Amino acid sequence: MFIEPNNSGERRGSIEVICGSMFSGKTEELIRRLKRVQIANQRIAVFKPKIDNRYSQEKIVSHDTNFFNAVPVQFAKEIFDKLEDAEVVGIDEAQFFDSEIADCCDLLAFKGIRVIVAGLDMDYLGKPFGPMPLILAKADYVTKLHAICQQCGSIANYSYRKVTNEEQVMLGATDSYEPRCRKCYQQS
Repeated sequence: MFIEPNNSGERRGSIEVICGSMFSGKTEELIRRLKRVQIANQRIAVFKPKIDNRYSQEKIVSHDTNFFNAVPVQFAKEIFDKLEDAEVVGIDEAQFFDSEIADCCDLLAFKGIRVIVAGLDMDYLGKPFGPMPLILAKADYVTKLHAICQQCGSIANYSYRKVTNEEQVMLGATDSYEPRCRKCYQQS
C-alpha cells in the first residue's frame, strides 16, 4: 500500500532502529530517547509485544531496571487502535511482532510520526530475527549496539543461548543467554 508523502510542511516522520545482541543496551537506549521526547513535551505512545512479560506486562524494562510505561499488543495492527494523537511511537522487542510491524512502522512514518524501534537483529543461531530485517530495510536511521563478550571481553554481537531449547523464541535473561563475540560464539 502506498501513502502519499507529507508535503504540507507538517512534521516529517522517520523510522529509527536500535538493534544488536542481548545485553547490548537496546531497551536502555530506547528509554533514553523516549525520556528526551518527554522532556520536549511531545506526545508519546509506547508499545511492546504481549508475549514479553519478563519484567512487567505494561512497561518496557531494561536489564538495568530502568522502565517506561508501554501498551502490550498481540498484533502490530493493534497499534493503530491505541495510537491516539502520538507524535512519537516507541516499539520495544520488535523481533517478537508479526511481519506486519514493518509496514506499520512505514505507515506511521508516512503520517509524520517519529517511530523508534528496538529489537534483536539476530536470533540465538545468528540468523536474522523475525521482522527485524524488514524494519531495518525501511529505516531512516540505524544504531547497532554491542555488548561485551562474557568469554573474552571483546565486543559482542551474538546472543549465545546457554540452555538447550531449539525454539526460536525463548524469553530469558542472564540465566539463559550471554553475549559473545564472533570467535567465542563460533567456538561453542
